[in-house]
Amino acid sequence: MGSGQIFVISLIAISTIGWVFTSWIRARHGYPVEGEWGGSVSRSDPDEDRKLAFLAGENEKLRGQLLRLEERISVLERIATDPAERTARDIDALR
Repeated sequence: MGSGQIFVISLIAISTIGWVFTSWIRARHGYPVEGEWGGSVSRSDPDEDRKLAFLAGENEKLRGQLLRLEERISVLERIATDPAERTARDIDALR
């Protein structure tokens, strides 16, 4: 083998080792990795669907709490801005 062939083979080997190392680092840190034909392959987390369902339920619960707090704030604003006589009647009616 001539020196030109060894140079070409060493370039191919270095490129392949660099590609494998880069893909390993990307996969290790959760970045999508390019497939053989240019498509990307990402790491799938089996617990991801469960986490998304939990977060959706928690968001719905927090929205309900937010609506109740908004209603209470509007009542407090009405009490604070209404005349004293009517406010007293409203507070007594709530008891």
